[in-house]
Amino acid sequence: MKARILLTGATGYIGGRLLRLLEAEGHPVRCLSRRPEFLRGRMAPGSEVVAGDVLDADSLQQAMNGVHAAYYLVHSMGAAHDFEETDRRAAERFGAAARTQGVQRIIYLGGLGDGHQKLSPHLRSRQLVGGILRQSGVPVIEFRASIVIGSGSLSFEMIRALVERLPVMITPRWVTVRAQPIAIRDVLQYLRAGLDLAVGGNPIFEIGGPDRVSYGEMMREYARQRGLHRLTISVPVLTPRLSSLWLGLVTPLYARIGRKLIDSIRHPTVVQDDTALRAFAIRPVGVQEAIASALNNEDREFGETRWSDALSSAGPTPRWGGVRFGNRLIDSRSVRVATLPPAAFAPIQSIGGATGWFYGDWLWRIRGWLDMLVGGVGMRRGRRDSEQLKAGDILDCWRVEVFEPGRRLRLAAEMRLPGRAWLEFEVTGDADGSLIRQTAIFDPVGLGGLMYWYLVYPLHQLVFGGMLRGIAHAVEHPPGKI
Repeated sequence: MKARILLTGATGYIGGRLLRLLEAEGHPVRCLSRRPEFLRGRMAPGSEVVAGDVLDADSLQQAMNGVHAAYYLVHSMGAAHDFEETDRRAAERFGAAARTQGVQRIIYLGGLGDGHQKLSPHLRSRQLVGGILRQSGVPVIEFRASIVIGSGSLSFEMIRALVERLPVMITPRWVTVRAQPIAIRDVLQYLRAGLDLAVGGNPIFEIGGPDRVSYGEMMREYARQRGLHRLTISVPVLTPRLSSLWLGLVTPLYARIGRKLIDSIRHPTVVQDDTALRAFAIRPVGVQEAIASALNNEDREFGETRWSDALSSAGPTPRWGGVRFGNRLIDSRSVRVATLPPAAFAPIQSIGGATGWFYGDWLWRIRGWLDMLVGGVGMRRGRRDSEQLKAGDILDCWRVEVFEPGRRLRLAAEMRLPGRAWLEFEVTGDADGSLIRQTAIFDPVGLGGLMYWYLVYPLHQLVFGGMLRGIAHAVEHPPGKI
C-alpha cells in the first residue's frame, strides 16, 4: 500500500491540480485546510481533509501523524501586513511538526532568483522559507520556479487580462526583464517526481522551460495565439506602486497582490543551475506550447464543468457576471418547478425550430437577420427533429455540444460574434420538484468582445430571463392540461 501524503495548499492553484494528479495515481492524500468544507465532495474516496492551519502547531501535529511525505505549497503573499514574518513562523512550525511525527521528506515549491543579489521581499521570503524547512532536520526537496503558465495562474491571468482588454498598452520597464517560464503541467511533474527521488541531503532544483523571455514577449505571444493586434508603448515613469494600481484597475489582481508581483518581476528569474534536467527525465515545454496548452486545457476544463456546482449559492435571482471561468463571462439564472426532472426537461429538449425560444421570437429573428447581413448563418436552419436531439445537431443559430437526456443541454453559438458563446440548461431535482438552471457563457476576444458583452447584457436580461420564465410556464402548463 502506498504511504500517506500530506498536502497543504490544496485549495490553491497548484495544490488543487497536484491533488488530482496524486489521486489519479492512487496515492492516499490527507489535505490540511483552514476551510475543509471547500474540499469535501471534491476528493477521491481514499483522500481525506482535516481542519488546520500551518500557524497552528497542534493541528499540524495531528495532520502529520502517519504521513510519509509532506508538500508545503503555502505562502502569505496576500497578507495585508508582515507576510515575511508570517511565512517564517509557518515554516518553523511546519518543520518542527514534521520532525516530531517522523515525516521522511518535505517537498517545497519556492521561487527563482539570484540569492546573491537584492531580491524583492516576496522572492526573499520564498527562499528563506526553504532554508527554515531545511533547518528542521527533515530532508527537504526544494523546487524553485519562475513564472508558471497555466489557465488560472496569477501571472497568466495578468497577461491575459492586459492583452484582452488593452489594444494599446503603456508598459513600464519591468515588462522587459527576463524570466524562464514553466508550464503548470511540468511543475506538477517535478513535484510528483519529488516523491520518488532518492534523497541525499537537501537538494534545491531550479526549474524552468527552455525559453528566456520577458513579460512583454509573453504578452505578444498570447496576442498572436488569440489573433489580437496589440501596440505597446514603453515608458520609464511607471513606478511599481503606480503599475500595481493600474493592474488593479484593468486586471483581476488587486493592488496589494499586484505590487508584490511587480516587485518580483523586476528581478530576473532564470535558471542558473541545470541540475534538474540531469536528475529528472522531465523536459519542460517552451512558452509557445505552454500558452497553447493553457488555452486548450481551459476549453477541456470548461467542457467538464457543471455550472450548477459553481453557482449553487446564487439562488433563483439572476446575477450578472456571477462567476468567471478564465476569460469567460458567465450569466446564470434558475427557477424551481413542482415537477419531476424528466418533465421539467421536456420543453428544453424541444427548444428552437418550430417550437421557438419561449420568449421574444421576433427578437431572435431580428438577431438572425443581423447575423446574415455580416455573413453568418442566421436563424434559418431550424432543427433536424422536432422532438429528438443528439450531440452535433444544428439548432437554429446553435449547435448541440452536450446532450444528456432529461438532464443537460449545452448549445454552442455559430453566429458571427467577437468571441465564442454557449447557452446551457441543466435540470436537477427529486420527488419534491426540480431546479432548472440556465447559463449563458461568453468567451470575448479582445476589447471588442468585452464591449459586445456589456452592450448586449441588458438584452440578455430581457430575452434569457423571459425564456426561462417561458420554459417554467410550459412545464407547469403543458399542452392539453386544463
